[in-house]
Amino acid sequence: MTNFDGSLLKAEIYKTYKTIGVNDESAKYAAESMVQTSLRGVDSHGINLFPHYFRSFESGRLNKNPNFKFHQSKKSAALLDADHALGHHSGIVAMEKCIEMANTNGIGACTVTNSSHYGASSFFGLHAAKKGHIGMAFTNADALVKSFNGKESFFGTNPICFCAPLDGEEPLCLDMATSLVSWNKIKNYRRSDDALEPHWAYDTNGNPITNPHDAASLSPAGGYKGFGLGMMVEILCAMLSGSVMAKDMMAMFTSPPEAKRQVSHFFMAFDINAFSDKGLFSSNLTSMVRRLREESPIGEGSVMAPGDPEKKTFASRMQDGIPCFDEIIKEYTDINPAFRKCLVNKP
Repeated sequence: MTNFDGSLLKAEIYKTYKTIGVNDESAKYAAESMVQTSLRGVDSHGINLFPHYFRSFESGRLNKNPNFKFHQSKKSAALLDADHALGHHSGIVAMEKCIEMANTNGIGACTVTNSSHYGASSFFGLHAAKKGHIGMAFTNADALVKSFNGKESFFGTNPICFCAPLDGEEPLCLDMATSLVSWNKIKNYRRSDDALEPHWAYDTNGNPITNPHDAASLSPAGGYKGFGLGMMVEILCAMLSGSVMAKDMMAMFTSPPEAKRQVSHFFMAFDINAFSDKGLFSSNLTSMVRRLREESPIGEGSVMAPGDPEKKTFASRMQDGIPCFDEIIKEYTDINPAFRKCLVNKP
């Protein structure tokens, strides 16, 4: 593996998308989200996906110049038709709408239809939290999580993200799939040919496997509880927006490259001052997090709050760069040889 310099890579991703006619905001938010996500160590949803999104723009699956349309009949709720935009762009537009509604009404919620894969949910939750709000983000995805006690997949990995501001550090960030791992993580294990942890994934008959190449479905986190949370996310995203549910959605990687996938999302923002004093809230939450970290650990590790591992990885990768598989780097340089100048240690 070789490392990319995050700042250089973000600029080059943006410029490369622009050369094929992607509009300014889609290019900007795609680059920001992918690099931020990989800097935080979430490699399954970060820069590894640039070539896939590039091909999706080229094939027509993703709209390079989407025409966003809001439908709103209530002060605190809206629906966004994303016109098959890149999810990173439609997600920020929807979260900004949530923040706008929350600033006026205390809470804002927005569901999104006709969107696409939006990367890491944390990108949107952190966007709200850095503006002093509580932010929540959800998305559905094609069916990859095995139904509880079933042989086949029914819901997607359907993540849940909750972010809130802290004093003197980056916001608290819980970003979890309702499966034990993401499908993109399985793909990374296939690239490295490493064995999976037991019960991460199942074959076509619903049997647990450790060979990543045999994986056909994923395990829900927490058994029936995680599967139930996945259903909750599906309802908030697909049912509430009148969109396509996971079982009927086109697969991200194996469907025809021009196929519109119709992914749906759901976002919420809370104006903390509508409930209590924002300064007191942040102070109390920061105190809670610090007390948690001071708890006695088992073994040599430390007790962490949600998002702490990502904060540590972010600091390390800002200094050393973002590791990337050589085959992915080749895809980058095949698209644009200028990406070579973004490598920290050029091969």
